[in-house]
Amino acid sequence: MIKTYDKYFISLFCKKIVLIFLIFFSLTFILTIFEEITFFSETQSKFYLPFLIATMDVPTTILEIFPFILLISTQLFFLEIIKKKENELIKINNLNNFYLIKLLSICALIFGVLIVTVYYPFSSKLKFIYSDIKNIYSKDGKYLKHYNENGLWIKDEIDDHIYIIHASNTEDNFLSDVFISKFSSEFELIENIFSKKIDISSNKWLIEKPIIFKDNKQINPNENLLLNSHFDINKINNTFKNLNSLNILQLIDVKKENDLLGYSSKDIDLHLLKIISLPIYLAIMVIISSIIMLNIPRNKPYIFHILLGILLSVIIYYINNIFNIFGLTNKIPTYLSVFFPIILLSIISLIGLIRINEK
Repeated sequence: MIKTYDKYFISLFCKKIVLIFLIFFSLTFILTIFEEITFFSETQSKFYLPFLIATMDVPTTILEIFPFILLISTQLFFLEIIKKKENELIKINNLNNFYLIKLLSICALIFGVLIVTVYYPFSSKLKFIYSDIKNIYSKDGKYLKHYNENGLWIKDEIDDHIYIIHASNTEDNFLSDVFISKFSSEFELIENIFSKKIDISSNKWLIEKPIIFKDNKQINPNENLLLNSHFDINKINNTFKNLNSLNILQLIDVKKENDLLGYSSKDIDLHLLKIISLPIYLAIMVIISSIIMLNIPRNKPYIFHILLGILLSVIIYYINNIFNIFGLTNKIPTYLSVFFPIILLSIISLIGLIRINEK
């Protein structure tokens, strides 16, 4: 049974989470809306469209900062109960500080599970719709990329010519077994080009040992060809593949597809691990925030606590970012890039919990 004082503490904690969530949502919306208004100012769109798609984009951004929302919410929770001396309820009921931290961390854990199972699928759907709308109005909408079981397909428009490009595989900075069909703007075939290997490390593609089929003739140039493209290896890896617009099942499908094509799935692995580990991450953030609040002298002003929360959020954010980069660049294994910061924060939490009941 949940006791009355448990219900009170849980209710107060949830209220603080909702409050900080709404503050961050409003701030993020304000920052996003200016960008969307600038984007749509050059299009013939309805006046309400920037506001609509900004609302669709904000939930994904908020997803990234939920750990810090929980951290600051915990600070506000302790500020209120200490100010009203409601923490005395713990001592009256023969409980200790560890009990309160355990209660809040369990709430954070459950909250994290709800984010992964309910909030994330909802935000990914909104992000998918957002990307679709932006692609319709984007000048890059005529440039398309698609993966399927037959390999990589690219549609590109260069100097009033349309190129349909098919490659069986990507490896490092190269496309292999590439067939390029060049059309006029009216889709009249001009020529076909085949190459075993094309260097796409930049927007100037180097077509090695090309074979050209034109006017029913086969031409074998003695030198490599250059083709200006809107794509390079980085754009092919990232364009139109916003991972936040895919739910967990879709991410797993894309990973299988990439593995079939020999395409790296490190970014997908990293994204999946970050989502799955989010409940644990939130619980640890609550524990760290609780320990700090219980160790800070009571006479410190409110602004000190808020600034401390922001500073901690920034430090932890950059630590996570650094390890994520290490994972994506093969400096360390992908799973370690996600779990090492969590392990480090867990150790800090355990050290802080040793003498927490003496506070």
